[in-house]
Amino acid sequence: MAPLVHEFDWPDRAVVGTIGPPGDRTFYLQVRAGRRLASVVLEKQQSALLAEKIEEILDQLRAVEGNPASVPASTPPELVDNDGLEPDQDLFRIGTMGLGWDPATAQIVIEAHPVIDADDEDPTPDDEDTTDVLRVRMPVGAARAFARRTREVVAAGRPACPLCGHPVDPDGHVCPDPED
Repeated sequence: MAPLVHEFDWPDRAVVGTIGPPGDRTFYLQVRAGRRLASVVLEKQQSALLAEKIEEILDQLRAVEGNPASVPASTPPELVDNDGLEPDQDLFRIGTMGLGWDPATAQIVIEAHPVIDADDEDPTPDDEDTTDVLRVRMPVGAARAFARRTREVVAAGRPACPLCGHPVDPDGHVCPDPED
């Protein structure tokens, strides 16, 4: 059986958001097109790296003489999305992601694959072929807005201790011993 591909071309909404308080947040990549909605779980570091790499691709494209893809230098105000996540059941936890550029459609392409269960010592061929895949294609303005929001969501976590730089929990913080 082939993988089940959840494909979103030109989605109405593509965001990274969180559920839970700082220090205990779960990060989600959520995409909606019309009534179709898909959510996948990802790590904070994956979110930050995804935003960084999208920005790198957009900046490289913007530097191309004549900017043929019309990549904006900053987030278009009409594409700013500060709304919360929509209620949904997550499809899977992201293990690996691919990121690319489709010059034919002038879109950033994100492809997310689930974590592979390391405990499964004897996967059958059917098990290997039935995984879900999330594929999202975003125009350049929406990709710029996606990266901006993702950076803001990542930065909205626990504040850093001014002395040691480690995150400060809501119930307090003890700096680690510098000799440890």
